[in-house]
Amino acid sequence: MNDLTLKSYISEPIHRNKVEFWAATTIFVFALFSLAIGVSPNRRQFFEAGIQYNYYEHYFFPQLFRYLLLYLVFLLANFVLVPKLLKKNRLWLYIFLTLITFVAVGFFVGILDTYTKGYLFARFKSENHTYDYIFQQSFHYAFWLLLMLGLYTGIKYSGLYLLSNSTYIESKYQIITRDVLTAFIAWMVSVFLLLILNAEEEITVVWGLVSLSALVIYCVSFYSLLPKALHKKNPFRYYAMICTGILVVSYLPVAFLMMVIFQDEEDAFGVSFFNLMFHLFITMPATWFLFKRHLKGNEELYVLKNELGKSAANLDFLRSQINPHFLFNALNTLYGTALQENSERTAQGIQMLGDMMRFMLHENLQQKILLSREVEYMQNFIELQTLRTSASPNISIETKIQDVVSDKFIAPMLLIPFVENAFKHGISLKHKSWIRVTLHTAGNKLYFDVYNSIHAKQEQDPEKDKSGVGLINVKQRLEHLYPGKHELMIRETAEEYFVHLTLQL
Repeated sequence: MNDLTLKSYISEPIHRNKVEFWAATTIFVFALFSLAIGVSPNRRQFFEAGIQYNYYEHYFFPQLFRYLLLYLVFLLANFVLVPKLLKKNRLWLYIFLTLITFVAVGFFVGILDTYTKGYLFARFKSENHTYDYIFQQSFHYAFWLLLMLGLYTGIKYSGLYLLSNSTYIESKYQIITRDVLTAFIAWMVSVFLLLILNAEEEITVVWGLVSLSALVIYCVSFYSLLPKALHKKNPFRYYAMICTGILVVSYLPVAFLMMVIFQDEEDAFGVSFFNLMFHLFITMPATWFLFKRHLKGNEELYVLKNELGKSAANLDFLRSQINPHFLFNALNTLYGTALQENSERTAQGIQMLGDMMRFMLHENLQQKILLSREVEYMQNFIELQTLRTSASPNISIETKIQDVVSDKFIAPMLLIPFVENAFKHGISLKHKSWIRVTLHTAGNKLYFDVYNSIHAKQEQDPEKDKSGVGLINVKQRLEHLYPGKHELMIRETAEEYFVHLTLQL
């Protein structure tokens, strides 16, 4: 997930809800597929109890309803109950609804277990004793699910908090980066999944210990041990010795911790030894390899920045050779000469060309400009083209452009490509041609229409099969700059090309 997507996921609840919904749905579907395998883990207990076993009655349908129940309860709790509880909106009501929901889960699971655990009826003295035991276990299971929901909620929102504040955390604690926070959240989720799947206690503890300590070793090595090792004669040997020393020293404390959990000395020392060997032969070399790749990536980035700096300097040098002030002065001189010679049309064209050049050199580089300036540039372009075609009676150019509000802004050069395209493909000095441009605003919306005639191109025309000027580019800019805020409609007939753009400014 890239940075932009991650920020969007954190900041917009609808994105998180979609991810969680489809993740839960995927798990639910896989659970349903597991039923199709036809393996029933409770068959042996029925045979040992001497009770006739039916796969569909005693396993398939009860499990199907159990999976459906858990899926629906997760959706209800995660997307309705928990958000209301966190907002403290009618708190006691939603606490009551949450408790009722899980009491109902315990009741329905108990009913389903009377089928999947029907062999228990042969182990107890009476049916009442059997029902008491089954429903007692089912309510324990419901309470365990409630605890797991609380654990999942804690992991989710603590993870979102850490990621949304990762910039601040990283600035305060250099060792804690976004990658480290993401890995820590992944660790919490993995332990949670092991608990949900009822994995064996030894597997859960070993995975939790090894994966968390691997993350700690990675952080300490990446941001402390390895930078120091680079200054040594043999960096890897120095790093390996320091890391091995830390692992050996931690062997006994880890063993004593495992002894408290397992209550078995042999298992405790075995887990601690496995932890030591895993980090010695896997975590430590992998961290060294990742650190070397990180250094190589930084070197390549440094070289690219230098090359980019050189290219920018060369571009600035080339720009400086074309002094725009010289061009404007030259245009002003030509403008004055045209007026002295009574060439008003020539003077008008020079003036409009100068205004367009100023727009291209200055305002075109900005992200947003006044809408009035964009419209002014477009009008200069149309008038300049009108000067060129005014001698032809077969060409009709009509504009109906409303005076726009001065405080509206738009991305520069967003409207002109449609007008350029109309003049390029809609004007013919040999055939009757027309162009009509209308523009008006209403509130925060801009309405822009361009009509132009169409003429069949000659076979030898090199641009016969080419699309309009900049149309592909302007479509991409609209998608990027105004996502969900524009409507572009392009229609072409045998005689006319029509463009309609509605834009929310």
